[in-house]
Amino acid sequence: MRILGITVPNEKRLEIGLTCLYGIGVSSARKILDQVGIDRGKKAKDLTLEEENSIRSIVEKIPIEGNLKRETAANIKRLKDVKSYRGIRHIKRLPVRGQRTKTNSRTIRGNVRKTMASGKRKESKT
Repeated sequence: MRILGITVPNEKRLEIGLTCLYGIGVSSARKILDQVGIDRGKKAKDLTLEEENSIRSIVEKIPIEGNLKRETAANIKRLKDVKSYRGIRHIKRLPVRGQRTKTNSRTIRGNVRKTMASGKRKESKT
């Protein structure tokens, strides 16, 4: 089954398989399947053409993939342009949502380790 150019895995349960689409998590996949009336444990290869089309019609109404990524990037750009606190944190590549930075922000800053090992230099054998 293909939705908006992305192939949904045939061997996985639909509630997990739909999460391969950027912007659809497990909870929204469950809502979609409940709305259509399809069993969550059903696999994509077992769907009829009508069921595929009903899932496709609901998913196309939700902002996913490229549209969602563009919208998110536009929101971040707006914060940067306004020079809000969150925008400045994005510009400096620091955690935006109030996390501490003395430790635990290695991912966003890059894996920077500034502590010394033991202070002793290895002696060369001459």
